[in-house]
Amino acid sequence: MNEQERAALISAMTELLGARAVLHRYEDLLAYECDGYTIHKGIPGAVLFPANTEQVAAAVGYMHRHRIPFIPRGAGTGLSGGATALNGEVVISLVRMNKLLHVDYLNRKAVVQPGYINLKLSNSISSKGYYYAPDPSSQAACTIGGNVGENAGGAHCLKYGVTTNHVLGLEMVLPTGETVRIGGVPDAPGYDLLGILTGSEGTMGIVTEITVRILKKPQAVKTVLALYDDVNDASLAVSDIIAAGIVPAALEMMDRTAIEGVESGNYPVGYPRDLGAVLIVEVDGIEAGLQHQIDQVLEVCRKHNVREVRQSVSADERARWWANRKTAFGAMGTISPDYLVQDGVIPRSTLPEVLNKVSEISRKYGLRIANVFHAGDGNLHPLILFDSRVPGQKEDAVKAGSEVLKACADAGGSITGEHGVGIEKKEDMRFILNDEEISLQLRLRDVFNADNLCNPDKVFPQPARCVEVKRFVAASKEPAAE
Repeated sequence: MNEQERAALISAMTELLGARAVLHRYEDLLAYECDGYTIHKGIPGAVLFPANTEQVAAAVGYMHRHRIPFIPRGAGTGLSGGATALNGEVVISLVRMNKLLHVDYLNRKAVVQPGYINLKLSNSISSKGYYYAPDPSSQAACTIGGNVGENAGGAHCLKYGVTTNHVLGLEMVLPTGETVRIGGVPDAPGYDLLGILTGSEGTMGIVTEITVRILKKPQAVKTVLALYDDVNDASLAVSDIIAAGIVPAALEMMDRTAIEGVESGNYPVGYPRDLGAVLIVEVDGIEAGLQHQIDQVLEVCRKHNVREVRQSVSADERARWWANRKTAFGAMGTISPDYLVQDGVIPRSTLPEVLNKVSEISRKYGLRIANVFHAGDGNLHPLILFDSRVPGQKEDAVKAGSEVLKACADAGGSITGEHGVGIEKKEDMRFILNDEEISLQLRLRDVFNADNLCNPDKVFPQPARCVEVKRFVAASKEPAAE
């Protein structure tokens, strides 16, 4: 987009949205040069703040007609660079579309705009005995629209699933400016378009309304804290808890370096600094029988050389444990100037093996790695600590992160569980997809985003060679044998 095109865009969007809803000065655009992934930055051509679906559709229609690339953005808490404008794209921010539109308690669903804050939904319906299950660590700031884009999870996704398990319907503006509604009908026939769009990272359109499932609060919640000298003992306890037939609502772990960070942060619990690992195990459900599950958890933890294990004695104590865990990422700033968070997934049984590999990578690059993860479903969040002021450390952190993801893929896992791919892990997609599979995924994206204008060139690398997907090409010119 040249300066003449940019000037025309700003004029048209100002007329459409109003002057206060269009940012175009350099000093204003700086705030939108990246999301939570700060390794790569770029200044957008402009930032727009539509207030409703009609304004989104009109703005996108203009982009489509004038072939201007654009990027949807939520609260900017994403951790893979999905909302970063690397080539001057226009950012369409959904933060003004922040209303709770409707709650249907009888059918257990709510309708929200994409800029509605995750935690605000649970708080809004709490008095009626309901809540929204997906709970990313950033839930006090992240938006449900962003959660849909990344298919966000959270500490309680082990039992309750990630965002896709709670999305019932979407209203979406296609990259052409057309508006469509998808889902909303239970067990509707046809392809699972909701499943395709949830987690598509804004590459197929802009979600403008979301119907989500809400749940009744569990009758009771009980939580256990287990302290270990050795992270491998904690890992074995994780596997044995699941093997015992217990399905915790949450099963979280932090290693020694992570404990150092959280104990230096705003919500210290008082963990000994020489601990190898902390486990938080939470079960919920009907009051009757719940204590039996807790007793089983305590028994399993004691079998694996636990230093101390105990059940929370009050709601306040439980809240302190969770505040400490949920602020772990930000707390790393107390022990390191910079950090890069990864998001690999592995089979639970390979936890000790992969953590040992992460330690090897840490030693190889001379960078500390703090491990914070949803241990119950094998979703690792290694935080690679570095100092960008030291020449070469940022580059080494990126290399180390890629090697961690390779270790996850080699163990039979994946390169992301909830943070998405964005720009950060594009090339790492080759660890799990070959050229033919990448090409097929791109063909699916092109059904929605044929001109690659909507969040262009995110998620997938270009295939290393031109690939023909034989299942989808026209029949051979050769006549079939009779």
